[in-house]
Order: sequence, then C-alpha cells, then structure tokens
Amino acid sequence: MASNHQREELHKAIWSIADDLRGSVDGWDFKQYVLGVMFYRYISENIANYINEGERAAAGDTTFDYANLKDSQAELERALV
Repeated sequence: MASNHQREELHKAIWSIADDLRGSVDGWDFKQYVLGVMFYRYISENIANYINEGERAAAGDTTFDYANLKDSQAELERALV
C-alpha cells in the first residue's frame, strides 16, 4: 500500500502533467472540456455494453462486439431500425 508521501508525490505529478496539457487554456474551460469527454466516453461505453448484451443474449451471437463493427455496417444496421 502506498504511503502518504507517495500519494502526495503522485498527486503533484498528476497536477503537473495536467497543467502542462492545459497550456494557456483557462482551468475552468479545460475542466469543462475534460468532463465533457469523460461523459461522452461513459455514454458510449454504456451504449456499447447495452447493444452487446442484447445481441449476445437475445440474438445468441456470443462473439458480437459493437466496438469492432465497421462504420458502414453500423450505419446499415441503424438504418434498418
């Protein structure tokens, strides 16, 4: 288990990296951007899991993985709905 000193050092390193990535962008704007991206990822992963469960359970295709579909195939399926 990490000591408090190690956690503090890790925390400082993470903040330093975040500051370098942020550059000249205001901290509030950067936070809104990062939170938006995190929310989009959360929604995307949940939708993919929902579709995978439906295909695997209801349709019986145990090898189906929505994330591996080609865009053209996904668009074709979406058009059928």
